[in-house]
Order: sequence, then C-alpha cells, then structure tokens
Amino acid sequence: MPSRVSAILQALLVTFLWSTSWVLVKMGLQENLPALTFAGVRYGLATLVLVPWVLFHPQNRKALRGVPPATWMRLVVYGLVLYSLTQGSLFLSLAALPANPVSLVLNLTPVLVAGASAAIGHERPGGLQWVGVVLASTGVAAFFLPLGSIPLQASGMIALLVCLGSNAVASLMGRAVNRDVALPTLVITFVSMAAGSTALLVAGITTQGAGSWAPQQWLIVAWLAVVNTAFTFTLWNRTLRTLTAVESSILNGLMLPQIVLLAFLFLGETLNLQQVIGLVFVATGTIIVQLRRRRVTTIEAVPC
Repeated sequence: MPSRVSAILQALLVTFLWSTSWVLVKMGLQENLPALTFAGVRYGLATLVLVPWVLFHPQNRKALRGVPPATWMRLVVYGLVLYSLTQGSLFLSLAALPANPVSLVLNLTPVLVAGASAAIGHERPGGLQWVGVVLASTGVAAFFLPLGSIPLQASGMIALLVCLGSNAVASLMGRAVNRDVALPTLVITFVSMAAGSTALLVAGITTQGAGSWAPQQWLIVAWLAVVNTAFTFTLWNRTLRTLTAVESSILNGLMLPQIVLLAFLFLGETLNLQQVIGLVFVATGTIIVQLRRRRVTTIEAVPC
C-alpha cells in the first residue's frame, strides 16, 4: 500500500478512536465516577503503558538521562497545562454538559491559537484565515442562539472555557517544546504525561475522592488509556511524518461529525437543522484557519 494512502487510513483510524473516547468518557461519568480522578487514572495508566517503550529502548533511555534540569521543568509545566488543566477541565465539562456543544467549542482551538500567534507576532493571519475565523464564529452563534435554547450548566460552561483556553496555551507550548527541545517525541510525551497525570490524580482523589469502580468502568478506563491514548498518540505522530499540514487538519476535523453521530447513536443526543449548520461552519472555519501551515507539530484539538 502506498505510504500516503496508508498514513491517511491510519489517521482516519485515530480520529475514529478519539471520537469514541467522548462516548466512553460520558458513559463513565454517567456512572458517577469522579471526573478528575477518572481523568487522572486514564492518563496515569497511559503513562505506565509508555514505560517499556521509554525505559527499555536504548535511544529513548539515553535521551531521558540527558535531559537538563531546565528542560525537565519545561516539560513538567507543559504536562500540567496539557493534561492536568486541559484534560481535567474537559472531564469536568463533560460531566455537566452534552458531548456535542463541548466538542464544538473545543474545535475553536485552532482559531484561538491563530489569534494568539498573531498577537505575539509569530504568525500573522492571512485573508483566508480571517474567512475561517468568521465562518467558525458564525457557526458558534448558529449553534447556541437563541440563548437558552440549549440547557447548559454554568459550572460546565466555566470548565469548558477553561479547557478551551488551556488547550490553546498547551498548543503554543507544544509547538515551542517540539521546536526547541532536542528530544524524541515519545520522551516528551512520557515526561509531560507523567507529570500531568500525577497532579491530576492527586487533585482528583483529594477533592472528589477515589470513587467506586465496577469492572465495566475499569474496562472503559483501560481501553481509553491503552488504545485511545498510548496507541493513538503514537500512531498520529507517525502519520505526521507523511501527511501535509492541510491533510492532517482536514482529517482531524472529521472528529466533529463522528462525535455527533456517536453521541446520537449511544448517548441519545440530537441536533436540529440550525445546530447542524453551525457544526458545519465551525468545522470548515477551523480547517481553513490551518491551511497556511506547512508543518504540524502538535494537535490543536483536544483528542480526548
């Protein structure tokens, strides 16, 4: 099979698995699992899965031993933002809100990143990117207006906005880390995930307790950790070596309709025509915003 076709098929598999995560997380939360503890266990187990690939691989082990203190601190902070803050607030928002509005808002991450990049002078948006911003903003308005048409808990919306902001910050940090730090991607992922998941698990147990875990919940979290985190992150990074930025952005954008379909089939969440149009506008706008980039180094939508 040609390498590009193979990479596209692998990326499609990754987006599908990430989309199923939203359903699995909602199922776990509906069983009254503590949101922060649930997230901490998920990423803690994923970190353990990566241990053999880091510690028993000579190149990765050597790179890990040679990490200077300043880089350790940088990776720890990156992990706290990407996993503790972003994933923690994502699980809290999913505990209070339907999956569809959460996924729609988080698809605005590339728009927020583009604005932040322009503000600090790293990347000035072109005319096409501004079209994408307008489309995405119109889509959000179409989805949520008139206000009150969708029952939304205030606590869930606050957590969702925190997640959107922290995910944008994590995307900018991820670009800088991958650009400046001469380490294998797997080592960067391992160190940052270990730091973030540890802090998330401690925060969850301290504030929400350990929760009561039935075999079904352990099966869900094990699948999320092994398949939908460790496996998919590794496979996605592999596809980035072959696919262009535009191809990766378009494939990543396919998560939104997949989440909508899965939420309808397994969670009973429905959408009216206006909300569907809003989703299409947001998905199209966020893809357009990313068209100018020649290289993708980080994922700017929360894969869950």
